[in-house]
Amino acid sequence: MGSGPAAGTVRARYLVYFQYVGTDFNGVAAVRGAQRAVGVQNYLEEAAERLKSVVPVKFVISSRTDAGVHALSNAAHLDVQRRSGQPPFSPEVLTQALNTHLKHPAIRVLQAFRVHSDFHARYAATSRTYLYRLATGCPRPDQLSVFERNRCWALRADYLDVAAMQEAAQHLLGTHDFSAFQSAGSPSTSSVRTLRRASVSPDPASPFVLPQESRRLRFWTLEFESQSFLYRQPGIHPMLSRKTRGQRAGRPQVSQKTSGGRPATQRQAAWSEVLPPAAPELSSSALWGP
Repeated sequence: MGSGPAAGTVRARYLVYFQYVGTDFNGVAAVRGAQRAVGVQNYLEEAAERLKSVVPVKFVISSRTDAGVHALSNAAHLDVQRRSGQPPFSPEVLTQALNTHLKHPAIRVLQAFRVHSDFHARYAATSRTYLYRLATGCPRPDQLSVFERNRCWALRADYLDVAAMQEAAQHLLGTHDFSAFQSAGSPSTSSVRTLRRASVSPDPASPFVLPQESRRLRFWTLEFESQSFLYRQPGIHPMLSRKTRGQRAGRPQVSQKTSGGRPATQRQAAWSEVLPPAAPELSSSALWGP
């Protein structure tokens, strides 16, 4: 990020995992200017100010999420440049410091790792997975547990033609032009993407639903995997509506090559993203390569 460190200073790059309940946020990305909306990144960078970095710390987010999205574990990289004579923070100290200074109770830093100075949390990802969660047997919104209302898309129907949905999902596999599924304003130069996996399956009964309600409610997951998605394509709403009309936690593996001939280390983490019922995107994951 940016130019090299000033003479005598030490700059270290970290990969950090963090989670948040997205209800209060305009998304994960920072909101700049005099706006009332705020992003998760705003709070993370405010906490990072207490690290006293020579250069202000900026979080480069791996996967953007929209307003109302909850993340079990998103990821970002950041640079911390300490003054001359001060060693880099250990990943453990960095994690603790950020959590100590975070001012919003709905955000938590999970862990951090030192990475090479050219590591990029977004562009180094080789796979991403989005999972959508549906609930059937819910004629009215107030019949869904309050603990599930922002964690799934409640459908009035009490039946899904899962076999037909599974068959339809197979037609999405492979390399296609997905321009019909992206939102306007996409910065991508190409709308061609390769969908590696598309599945529809029943979800276990929710622990947040009373026993007498679980007899009529059923939960389902729709999962999509690709190296990358188009602008707001992970909210694959046209895909979902075409498969459900009438009736989104993954584990990324990170490989870090350390200096001095030390062997590479691997770490895993997962996150889920949850949108309100009108946009039932639930989860994503990413896989990083060396």
